[in-house]
Amino acid sequence: MSEKIKFAVIGCGHIGKRHAEMISRNEECELVALIDVKEKTTLGIDNYNVPFFSTLDDFLNSGIETDVVNIASPNGFHFEQAYNVINSGKNVVVEKPMALTKSDAEKLIFQALHKHKQIFAVMQNRYSPPSVWIKEMVESGKLGQIYMVQLNCYWNRDNRYYKADSWHGKKALDGGTLFTQFSHFIDIMYWLFGDITNIQAKFEDFNHANLTDFEDSGFVNFDFINGGMGSLNYSTSVWNQNLESSMTIIAENGSVKIGGQYMDKVEVCNVKDYEMPELAPTNPGNDYGAYKGSAANHHYIIENVVDVLKGRNTITTNALEGLKVVDIIERIYNLKW
Repeated sequence: MSEKIKFAVIGCGHIGKRHAEMISRNEECELVALIDVKEKTTLGIDNYNVPFFSTLDDFLNSGIETDVVNIASPNGFHFEQAYNVINSGKNVVVEKPMALTKSDAEKLIFQALHKHKQIFAVMQNRYSPPSVWIKEMVESGKLGQIYMVQLNCYWNRDNRYYKADSWHGKKALDGGTLFTQFSHFIDIMYWLFGDITNIQAKFEDFNHANLTDFEDSGFVNFDFINGGMGSLNYSTSVWNQNLESSMTIIAENGSVKIGGQYMDKVEVCNVKDYEMPELAPTNPGNDYGAYKGSAANHHYIIENVVDVLKGRNTITTNALEGLKVVDIIERIYNLKW
């Protein structure tokens, strides 16, 4: 494929606009359409001179030639929209989570196989320098046997984020704190250490009773199928601003802690016969109003889509990995709901 890869984006909020921007910046890509239920004049997308549609069906029926549709709509729409895109014979890039249930994620994968189309799951934190570094540390065996892993995610999400007219906080559209806020970090944990079992959990809603349909905090502990034990401690009830997202690893040959607000800094590396290299700087978080997003690595996602569709590389986060993150979160939440 020597021609440009043609993209459409559905959902023109903060993340959708970031997708459109990264597509427009890539010389091998062409943005051919934008889709959103809101009025175009309210979305701040006037800088994109492409056709605009108010529904996915209108776009799919338009006949516009498209290779990929990027789905950046509310979580609760991801499955149905992705399924319809694949059914129409197009590849799909779907923001996390790819679905809100394992069964829906399985249906997506089955349909993609049936239609010979790709599902690209957006897990851009895998591209951050600390993530790339710790992946190599684990896979190379430098850490030896993994004993314990602790994942801490302590963020602020208050009425500046959970607004009455927003989909955030509504169970059917949001899915829950682990789906919307912390699935990237669960993905990193799964990517590094594999699946979990023997899950125990405790949940609490400290200060979101009037803001969300679900918990704001939880303690979760489990065993890794590959060996070792782990815990996930999370909360969005932190006052005023984010505190941290961190991963501490206790292993046979040493200890590592990756921290910062977005798990973007190596804070401790104490490993036998090993000297920590200097890592490339991590991209800053995106400023989403009063909040910052995870590492700004969406351009890597678009580059990977192009490379895969042009036969130059393999997919970075495949549909099965996207499904496993949904599966892990669903199994955790099944202990409550």
